[in-house]
Amino acid sequence: MARALTMRRGGAVLVAAAALLLTSACSSGPDDAGSAGFVAGDGSIVVLAPEQRATAPVITGTTIDGGTFDLADYRGTVVVLNVWASWCAPCRAEAPVLEQAWQEAADHGVQFVGLATRDSPVAAQAFIDRFGITYPNVLDDAGLLQLQFRDTLPPQAIPSTVVIDAEGRVAARILGKASEASLRGVIEQVRDPAGA
Repeated sequence: MARALTMRRGGAVLVAAAALLLTSACSSGPDDAGSAGFVAGDGSIVVLAPEQRATAPVITGTTIDGGTFDLADYRGTVVVLNVWASWCAPCRAEAPVLEQAWQEAADHGVQFVGLATRDSPVAAQAFIDRFGITYPNVLDDAGLLQLQFRDTLPPQAIPSTVVIDAEGRVAARILGKASEASLRGVIEQVRDPAGA
């Protein structure tokens, strides 16, 4: 009897652990059954010293409005690359913050770019329209562009933001929803590491 009780308690603990794991993941939308495995970030920030930075991967793709994007075209500019999805609630909360930060930084050698991952073009465009996003967004429906960062600072949560310095090196990452203050601080550290 004692053994049966222990097994039931052990099973209950496993069920509770599984439920906790599932609640920490971003929920998937009806158009994207494959998104359930992505975990929301904890807001942690990593900023690398210039000597620790690795060259950013080759990132090219089609923008949601049908244009082309090549990260190499932005050499000489700090690039803030935000990984998002329309089905992700923290991404919806973060979108106005990113647009505001983009409006403030655009005239100061900073380019924002969205990377819509595991999303459909229709849902991604609706998200952009809803939040009035004016910076370019690249469709990464299979999540392959996001994976290109695996050897540097991988954006392993949704949302995540990767900052690439003017020399084309991966310089910083924010896992999870970024605040305007955290974005501003990270951008300043990347632009002027000596003054940080």
